Amino acid sequence: QVQLVESGGGLMQAGGSLRLSCAASGRTFSTYAMGWFRQAPGKDREFVAAISRNGTNTNYANSAKGRFTISRDNGKNMVYLQMNSLKPEDTAVYYCKGPGNYWGQGTQVTVSS
Repeated sequence: QVQLVESGGGLMQAGGSLRLSCAASGRTFSTYAMGWFRQAPGKDREFVAAISRNGTNTNYANSAKGRFTISRDNGKNMVYLQMNSLKPEDTAVYYCKGPGNYWGQGTQVTVSS
């Protein structure tokens, strides 16, 4: 069993930065990869970024490359998504994902132009 709780969303102007956090509990955090996904209104949920169990490998959607950075702190059971140069099209609910079908409740990010 894994519990995931996101935080850090909010309203930001285009060009600004936000850092999302996801706190994990339950199963030993360092034993599974983590990911961030997002879902904009009227659209399917889409992949944003992923990070391996020990943090050495990361993967990004094309839309996130060069602007977003995923990281994790296994000592704190946390995963982060640093988002820079935000665009209005980044507006979405952002979800962290654990192993299997474990998801957080989501945090809203709204970017105004």
